[in-house]
Amino acid sequence: MSHDANDDGVDPATEPDTDPGPGAPEEPEEPEEPDGYDPPYLGGARKKKRGFSGCLAVIVALVVVVGGAYVAGTKGFHYLKDHLSHAADYSGPGHGQVLFEVKQGDSTSTIGRHLKADGVVASVEAFINASDGKNTIQVGFYQLKRKMAADDAFKVLNNPKNIVRATVTIPEGLRAVDIVAILAAKTKYSVADFDAALKNTSALGLPAYAHGNPEGYLFPSTYGFGPTEKPIDMLTDMVDRWKQAATDDDLVAGAQKVGRTPAEIMTIASLIQAEGRGSDMPKISRVIYNRLDGPGSRQGTNGLLQIDATVNYALHRKGVVAVTTDETQNTDSPYNTYKYPGLPPGPINSPGDAAIKAALKPADGPWYYYLTVNLRTGETKFGTTYQDFLGFKQEYDQYCTTSSRC
Repeated sequence: MSHDANDDGVDPATEPDTDPGPGAPEEPEEPEEPDGYDPPYLGGARKKKRGFSGCLAVIVALVVVVGGAYVAGTKGFHYLKDHLSHAADYSGPGHGQVLFEVKQGDSTSTIGRHLKADGVVASVEAFINASDGKNTIQVGFYQLKRKMAADDAFKVLNNPKNIVRATVTIPEGLRAVDIVAILAAKTKYSVADFDAALKNTSALGLPAYAHGNPEGYLFPSTYGFGPTEKPIDMLTDMVDRWKQAATDDDLVAGAQKVGRTPAEIMTIASLIQAEGRGSDMPKISRVIYNRLDGPGSRQGTNGLLQIDATVNYALHRKGVVAVTTDETQNTDSPYNTYKYPGLPPGPINSPGDAAIKAALKPADGPWYYYLTVNLRTGETKFGTTYQDFLGFKQEYDQYCTTSSRC
């Protein structure tokens, strides 16, 4: 059976009887305490004090509630803004490329969280501060940069003219000529327009060690192009995105660590991109390094990389051609790694981030040979001797008897 609690929160059914009864001596009155006096706490329960102190607590609570309502109001934003003025922020103007999407229903704070997660702004608070309480950003894609000042990011997002009108995806491993073909198909400009822009190498922002050749430096990614962007702007966006990857991967310091130049790393990365996939990439990288730096003569390689993709590049072949012939291996080109030892003059495609990482950090292993024995699954086998390679070649030939991919 339940009982109602009394005003002090004590159940009358269980409260002990404290009435002293008739004839008991009266409890002496406590001396009055001066205003503002708070007796020291010595343990145990304090005696409840009623009267004005209780009323004061109620008044304070009401002030807190009213103050909270003030903060929540329009003027309250400026109160918060003053407290956010020291939020972490980048100095700008930023670098690289970030294609950012604002979705239906995104609040200012939600946009700020996504911007911080993408590395665009330093803190959500800085972006909220930059917005000045406005939520006027329209749904769509916007082209931003890494490490932007919050004010700059907000200005881009708050201008509907900056909404991306076209997105273009460039896969890994494409040559510049193939990238241009995709750009021409997805935009209002022609192949000739992009070819002319590629010749303006100073405007592209290529690194000095590229020697004006954009091959390998048009980074594979998804790009958003606004209605006013021209071919030179689009291609520059791609080079900027490569610079971002180079910075993230610490390309210059990493190249020095493995005893190569940044240009050589980009060339090695393009070979890895053409020859492998996934977890095989660091192994292929090791084969390349072993042939370049190891005792190649003992393995019968004599410093020759013998990579089919370089021959196909020299012959301007498109698509995947798995194995070259004796005739094509005699092609007179500095890109023919069957004929000329060492690395080719430059990249043969645009490698992605995984290939660049593999070029900087090859796997540990004694391999000098590899061959993809199944073109459908990409299964690749690695060996240390030419006999190993001949065994892989038999597996590949067997695969080709039942597959139309060869």
